[in-house]
Amino acid sequence: MAVRMQCLTIALMKLCFSLLAVFAFSTHAAEQVFFAFDDHNIAWQHNLKLTLETAKKHPANPVLRNGPPGSPDAGHAILYGTVLKQGDTFRMWYLGMHEAEIVKGQAPGWWRPMCYAESKDGVTWTKPELGLVDFNGSKKNNICLIEGEPHSMTRVNDFLSVLFEPDEPDPSKRYKCAYIAHMPIEDVKGGRSKIGPNEKRWGSFVTATSADGLTWKCVGDRPANAGGERFEVSGLYRFGDFYYATGQLLSPWSWRPDGSEIGRDMLAYRSPDFVTWSKAKAFSYARPGQLSNPPVKGQQMHMGAGLWNRGNVMIGLHGMWQDSDQPPPKGASWNLGVRVDLGLMISNDGVHFREPVPGFQIIPRGKEGEWDDVAILQGHAFVNEGDKTMIWYSHWDTGGVLENMDIGLATLRRDGFGSLSPKIGENDAHFITSTFTAKEIRLNVDGVTAESPLRVQLLDHLDQPLAGFEALVSTNGVQVPVKWPKALPSQKVALRVNYPEGSLARVYAIYLD
Repeated sequence: MAVRMQCLTIALMKLCFSLLAVFAFSTHAAEQVFFAFDDHNIAWQHNLKLTLETAKKHPANPVLRNGPPGSPDAGHAILYGTVLKQGDTFRMWYLGMHEAEIVKGQAPGWWRPMCYAESKDGVTWTKPELGLVDFNGSKKNNICLIEGEPHSMTRVNDFLSVLFEPDEPDPSKRYKCAYIAHMPIEDVKGGRSKIGPNEKRWGSFVTATSADGLTWKCVGDRPANAGGERFEVSGLYRFGDFYYATGQLLSPWSWRPDGSEIGRDMLAYRSPDFVTWSKAKAFSYARPGQLSNPPVKGQQMHMGAGLWNRGNVMIGLHGMWQDSDQPPPKGASWNLGVRVDLGLMISNDGVHFREPVPGFQIIPRGKEGEWDDVAILQGHAFVNEGDKTMIWYSHWDTGGVLENMDIGLATLRRDGFGSLSPKIGENDAHFITSTFTAKEIRLNVDGVTAESPLRVQLLDHLDQPLAGFEALVSTNGVQVPVKWPKALPSQKVALRVNYPEGSLARVYAIYLD
């Protein structure tokens, strides 16, 4: 009877999440966002400065901790993973590690199970007993089931990215994921490339699909690394006609013009169908110091980026890796002294990324003695909730002792990564957006008053004002509608935002529906 009730509970959970998720993700599918830091969509500016914001860390951090001895996340709970809000529930996929210490000669956490947690507020999390995977003689755990052959494809080792597509015609494939499996060479069909070195571990890029995000099936019977290289996948998303998988290649697949290796950078594969992936790769991003001549010593990009698809743009956080000034002593962990903060990035085509302000730390590592003081890791973990943007991240101990490897939360004003405001207050200021079509325009703005409102205008494709399309914005908020005298035209238009002299207004984003 107890078994039947547990099965019924899991089945109802799956149905509820499917229905709620479809509803939650279908409401704002057509929205476009022009962020203040997007110099492609807000290219034309006069007398304006861009100010980026540092996210505020939650006082309850870390909000999700590793489990007790014997649990699948006893060693660590790390956000090589994803957070989505579906209905009224926050859903988190993260990687556990049951070892309490790194075994010499073994990849850390050879099996890092895909674990699952839930929350109603994004702060207090529970780890439900899914009853899907036998671990230490019991199925009373929060491990998701991954099925596939060969079996080594199902053994997650590193980064996990979950994508939800409510419009997928096959309900069994509405959830998609990508992760790293360190497979034995004999299980890697197609062999390894001769370009890379003879590495001890095989970083296999594996994809899987699911109906509910809890029970998964691998796609095919071999890794998606079509070129046979060791690829450490970290991102998965759909942009336009293609799926993209981004991550870092530790094999020498990226070079400077002089032939020297760049190190950890971000490259992208693409697939039209989530089955066949390109052999060719696109260069997506490297930190400026990696590409300079000479390069900045010890500067790299760690594990691609945690990404957020906002429809017309991709934004995200990347790991700002910096080696220690001194090599580690003999017998110490190879990454001792490595420091990682998180920086902001954006892409307008889904392939090529850039930093709005190179080197700016959106989420810095903690001060010495704090739980996240060594290095931090990004996840695909962004949710807009009310007037806040919630971002989850985790700590990475680079000393080899797996201390404080838990998950934390940081927040910003909703979409408040940065703002445009006048540089010289005594002068007027304005910007002009790229062209668009929309039925409604809303502003994320602060600092306006009835005495000092923003004046907004619609322009045609030649920057000429359209008669009858001028309005004032004198209200502050994260979703302030522009009240036009009449319905917006169907033709492509641009938006001009005018700041009056002495204005203290800050524009964070423009929303187009």
